[in-house]
Amino acid sequence: MIFPDTVIDVDRLTKTYRVADKDPGLVGTFKHFLARKTCDICAVKEVSFSIKAGEMVGFLGANGAGKTTTLKMLCGLICPTSGYVKVAGFSPKSRQSEFLRQITLVMGQKQQLIWDLPPLDSLKLNAAVYGIGPRESRYRINELADMLEIGEELTRPVRKLSLGQRMKAELLASLLHRPSVLFLDEPTLGLDVNAQAKVRAFLSEYNRRTGATVLLTSHYMADITVLCPRVLLIDQGKIFHDGQLDALVESLSPNRQVRLELNQDVSPEAFEAYGELKDCENRVVRLLIPRHQLTEAVTKLLANFDVIDLEVNDQPIDELIGTIFRAGKVK
Repeated sequence: MIFPDTVIDVDRLTKTYRVADKDPGLVGTFKHFLARKTCDICAVKEVSFSIKAGEMVGFLGANGAGKTTTLKMLCGLICPTSGYVKVAGFSPKSRQSEFLRQITLVMGQKQQLIWDLPPLDSLKLNAAVYGIGPRESRYRINELADMLEIGEELTRPVRKLSLGQRMKAELLASLLHRPSVLFLDEPTLGLDVNAQAKVRAFLSEYNRRTGATVLLTSHYMADITVLCPRVLLIDQGKIFHDGQLDALVESLSPNRQVRLELNQDVSPEAFEAYGELKDCENRVVRLLIPRHQLTEAVTKLLANFDVIDLEVNDQPIDELIGTIFRAGKVK
């Protein structure tokens, strides 16, 4: 199927849940039984954005911000209360079979593989569900297994696989039908550093080979910085930023981070005149210094302290994003 330039189109998408409104405790439960009261909780509020074919977009927000609810509406798992959404030319809530063939949803905290069977058995079942013949399914399994660097693990029971191996097998199962739109909700959740890096490398290669469109949520900023040039930021159900990650970081980071390793113990107060002190422990100091003052400040630091090593870097992106979420807006 040939997609138009815009694969995901969302306009004023809203999801409201009606929940019980009762006082805590036994008395509150009894009163609620006699006279039920409810209230409306708005999980997603008039969210609007569009994503072009082949884009990899990061979807960031604190816990409860509305990320997973939005993804579920884009997949058709839940119906929106109001608003417009099209994915690959389809209305997700209709859950047409052709639409389901074009998408996949990977959730790091959920699994689709059968626990007591080898992943290969679940893969064969998935292939049958999607009408993929034995010869073609073998080819696709081998192709994805090579990309994921997973082999004999496919013949072991899922319960005997490590978390990283299981996540690779989950990705393989989710991509066996060659979807063109990937919704990834915390795909590296709980993985160690090496396993995270391998999953990122695989997703980047899959996007390069297939031109798939990817919407990715993650609490690991390395996932976003490696894979997603563009980011959407959501807070309390509302999108408050949509733009390039590099431009966002540059606009939010007027400072450079300077890390010093010293040859002697120095009081933290000694660094107050040079910039914002972030850490001072075990003779290692970390400062944030305005960019326009950097050359002068570094020169003075080298002249006034016995410095063993000095590094100058951009401020960590997770700190910047954390600042944005605490403020609930981009300045």
